[in-house]
Formats: sequence, C-alpha cells, structure tokens
Amino acid sequence: MYKVFVKEVAIIVTSDKSNFKDHNTFNIKKVDFHKLVEQIENKELTNVVLYSKNKSKLLKRLHKLLPIVIAGGGLVLNQENDFLFIHRNGKWDLPKGKAEDGETIEETSIREVEEETGVKNLAITNYLGHTYHTFSRKGKLKLKLTHWFIMETDSVKKLKPQKKEGIDKAVWLNKEMATMALKDSYANIRELFPDDMLVDNARKV
Repeated sequence: MYKVFVKEVAIIVTSDKSNFKDHNTFNIKKVDFHKLVEQIENKELTNVVLYSKNKSKLLKRLHKLLPIVIAGGGLVLNQENDFLFIHRNGKWDLPKGKAEDGETIEETSIREVEEETGVKNLAITNYLGHTYHTFSRKGKLKLKLTHWFIMETDSVKKLKPQKKEGIDKAVWLNKEMATMALKDSYANIRELFPDDMLVDNARKV
C-alpha cells in the first residue's frame, strides 16, 4: 500500500481494498488522475482508493500516473534532540529538494538540508521512509517522490534560511514546539514523526 497526498487528502494506492469499503474506489489503470486531483482539491472527494489487483505492478502503475520528480530530505536532530524545521509559504516543513544528476539520494538529502538551512556537519543515521505528493509546476501536475533520512549534527552555528527558495525561517524546535508546528504543516510531513517523538498538549510556537 502507498499513499499519495493531495494537500491534506491521502489517496490510498493498494491491491487490497477490503479495508477501505467506505472509500471511493477507482481502477488505477483507467482513472483520469488529473480530474481526480481536481475533485479532491475542490473538496468534492475525500476518501479515495486507487486499486489494482496485481500487486506486483502496483508501483509501476502508480509511477505512470504523472511525471515523477525524485527528491531527498532530512529529519534532523541536534545534540539537544531538537528538530530542524523550515517555514515556507506560511507552513512549517522539513528541508528537502530535487535530486541532481549524478547524485545518490543520500547526497541529495544532505545537500538540500544544508542549502535550505545552512546547517553543517550532517550525518545520516537511518532511512526514515518515503512520501508521495502532487504539485503543480508551470501549470503541469507532477508527482514528487521524496526519500527521507534521519540525520544528526553537532553544529551550533547560526542557521541561515535559503530565502531565494521562499524560506523565511530555519529553526530548532524542541518536542513540544515541534508538536505544535506540525499542526500547521502538511499531512505527509506529520506522517514522518513517530508518536514517541512528540508530546501532547503542546503550547503555541
């Protein structure tokens, strides 16, 4: 099973629809995906499943829906176990960006985190997972596949947000502040944080 986020709505992509009987189900081979995204953005649809009974071809069919953009990003912790967040377009987010030719996805992820926040001395400690979300660029709908890594740093240098990318803040947030920030973030970003990383009843950032 995969999830493709269209804003706050997660499209479930699966070969087993038995657990989603209350969802609107579409055949992934026949669906008009552009129209489907439009209906979701217009709030005409919320619970959506893309279905293919052939599990082995599910990912291939998912990747045929839209042009794929590969990206890498990081969930970064410092030595105080604070989280590195950026603020862009009025939302809290994690640093990430498009892969360049010749890079490994690990190299992409470290480079993008450094460029967007100014943080140094990054080390990858684990692979966190991947997310899919739709976005438009120059009027064309695309699908972004982002690979995420847990990273650590011992750097204490001042952060520098990459303003040319629309980032107005790059900050360290403790568990309580991060929990609150995620309420004003994106659904796919919230999914990256295990419950034990966060706290309940957080105060406003």
